[in-house]
Parts: sequence; C-alpha cells; structure tokens
Amino acid sequence: MFFWTVAALLTLAASLAVLAPLARRAPAVAAASDRDLDVYRDQLAEVDRDVSRALIGMDEAEQARAEIGRRILKLNASRRSTAGAAGWARAVGAAAVLAIPVLSWGLYGVLGSPDLPSQPLEARLSKQPAESSPDELIARAERALRANPGDGRGWDVLAPVYRRVGRANEAVFAYRNAIRLLGDSAPRWAGLGEALAEQSGGTVSADARAAFEKALSLDPQDAQARFFMNVAAAQEKRYDDAIAGWNGLAATLPAGSEWQQASQRAMALAMQRKAAEEGGGPATGPTTEDVAAADQMTDGERGEMIEAMVAALDERLRTQPDDPEGWKRLVRSYIVLGKTDAARDALARGSKALGDPAKADELVRFARSFGLDATE
Repeated sequence: MFFWTVAALLTLAASLAVLAPLARRAPAVAAASDRDLDVYRDQLAEVDRDVSRALIGMDEAEQARAEIGRRILKLNASRRSTAGAAGWARAVGAAAVLAIPVLSWGLYGVLGSPDLPSQPLEARLSKQPAESSPDELIARAERALRANPGDGRGWDVLAPVYRRVGRANEAVFAYRNAIRLLGDSAPRWAGLGEALAEQSGGTVSADARAAFEKALSLDPQDAQARFFMNVAAAQEKRYDDAIAGWNGLAATLPAGSEWQQASQRAMALAMQRKAAEEGGGPATGPTTEDVAAADQMTDGERGEMIEAMVAALDERLRTQPDDPEGWKRLVRSYIVLGKTDAARDALARGSKALGDPAKADELVRFARSFGLDATE
C-alpha cells in the first residue's frame, strides 16, 4: 500500500507541474493588446484636444474618432478570438495530461503484475544459483569481488562470462586481473585477446594479436588463439594463409566442436570475400551484396551457395582451362568442402590443361599446402 500511495502522489505532482503553466494566460500576448488599447485611447484624447484648439473641424474629428473606434473594436474581437483559442488549447492539453496517468494505471492493472511481491536486490542475490538469472549471478560475483578483489579464481570465472554477454571492457579488466593474480595460461591470454578484439569492434588489434601470440607461446595448439590469428590474416586480406590455417585447425579438432564449426564457417566466408574482390562475375565469385548476405545465412544456405559457386567455376574451367589462379581456387574449394576426390580430379585436370610445366608444378605445390599430396 505504501508503494501505491507514493506512486499516486508522484503522479499527482507531475500532473500539476504540467497543468500549472496551461492555466496561466500568456503574459506577452496580454501586455501587447493592452498597450495597443492605451495607444488608441491616447489618440482619442488627442483628437479632443485638437478640436478644442480649433486645429481641426468637427467633421474631421468625427471621421478620426470613427476610425479609432473601428480599430478598438477590431482589437477587442482579436482578443476574444485569441482567448477562445487559448482556452481550447488549455482544455485539450489538460485533458491529455490527465489521460496519460489514467490510461497508464489502467493498462498496468490489466497487463502488469500489481500483485507481484517486491524483489529487493539483497533477496535476489541470496537465491540459489540455479534459481538466479545470468544478470543476478554476475551481480553476485561482482559483489564478492568488491569484498575480495584479490580473488583470482573469481576473476578467472567472471572474465569469460563478461565476454559472452558482450561486456568487452569488463572482460578485459577481469582477464588482466586473473592473469596478474593466477599467472599465465593459454586460455586466459586467448580469452583476453578475444575480449580486446571485441573491444575494437571485431578487429584483431595489435594488443589482441600480442595476446594471441602469448597464448600460442604457452600452448601452440590452443584452438581459440589459432582461430583468431587466422582472423587477423583474413582482415589483412591474406586469404590463402587464413584459409589454410583454418583448414589445418579444423582437421585437428573433434567433429562438431565449437572451433571446428567456427573455422569451417570462416573458411567459407574468406573464400567468398576473396572471390568477390577478385571480381569477374558469378563464375569467379559472389558480388559484394552476396558476401554481405552470406553473413546472415544459415550454415545450410551458405553451403548451397558455395557449392553452386564452385560448380560454376568448375564448368568455366572446362571451357577456359588456361587460368592458373582459377584451378588453385577450384582445388582449394573442393578441399574446404571436404570433397577430396573432386579436389584430386581438379588437380589432375588442371595440371594437364595448363600445359606449362612451371604452372603445373606451382598448382601441385599449392595443393600440397592444403594437405593434398601430388602423389595422390
């Protein structure tokens, strides 16, 4: 009941604060009309003085009085019209001000939960963890760390949580505290690098790269750091290096794991962007609009688009085989799609079609960099 009483008083105070100015007459308009009326009265008195001094005749005086009288009547009519309009405006404004709290309270009574008991922060933070929301769990951890800022384990647990909920600045702070208090570890440095990249809007900055390099110095097989080092290569438009790195990473990870799936999606997008920047229409890659749309596609839709692109490239190379870069792109595409037999066939056809032994050897070396041995 106390809450509703306070709410009602606050609503009344807010309504009165808005209604008070509406109830007052505009002083500037009133003062202007009063000054005009005083001027006309002075003019009438001046006419009477001119008549008494025989400066003007009676006919001229009557004409002057009539003209001044018309102006006074027009002024009074204007004042009545303005007052009426102002009155309507004040009435409409007052009705709107009163309607807002009435409608709000009515809608809350229907759609809200007025009978829901209060939930003080202290009570929410005291609930069992399984019954708490993510925000409540974070608030609980933050309260514990304020009381004990030297708890390295607490910072270590909270840092990835911050990162997952998109609080990059807090994640960077937490990771640095965890490293300072608990020491170096590849997961901590890799997590710090990802948080720094998110802090930079998704770009692998120099600080983020240094963090990933530190993680790899501690564990050369750390999947998170390897993934983002390839992101850095792709952002520098070293697409072949990035694709080769993601392909190697995906091959070493369990099927369906988080970083394997991320690597496969990243490879597909890198291939699209490389093809789009090389230009040449649908046979060589998607348009920039296709690349932008690919970021919003599901894995299935993205896979279908890539396979259609690869099929179009394969068909073009059958009729226009003198294209070393095109054969490289075709071999790499089949490898990324996991079609080893098709990649091997493309390698054989490309080596034969190019004719020039130097170009054929370069194609074989390129395929070997992706794990496709020339002897196969």
